[in-house]
Amino acid sequence: QVQLVESGGGLVQAGGSLRLSCAASGRTFGSYGMGWFRQAPGKERDLVAAISWSTGNTYYGRSVKGRFTISRDNAKNTVYLQMNSLTPEDTAVYYCAASSRYLDLVLRSECDYWGQGTQVTVSS
Repeated sequence: QVQLVESGGGLVQAGGSLRLSCAASGRTFGSYGMGWFRQAPGKERDLVAAISWSTGNTYYGRSVKGRFTISRDNAKNTVYLQMNSLTPEDTAVYYCAASSRYLDLVLRSECDYWGQGTQVTVSS
């Protein structure tokens, strides 16, 4: 059974940092693309960042480029999202997701597996 378990969310002041983790289990993800999405109340779910597990290629949404960094630890089967210079506009539930097709994840946000989400709240 595939599981994606997010952790690391919480409350932080504007300008602060958080690191989200996504522990993946249940299958081999070596050829997968991994992504972090977020959804704020009343808004659509958006792709924040993505990484190809095999090549390490990355993608960032325009609003987070230069502030967020996605990375992976193959030995731990874990994907991270380092978030710096946070603003209240970053407040959302953040979801980890996995797709067997990296380009489908990036271009169409199509994923095979989803985590349950972790709340990130940035206070002003």
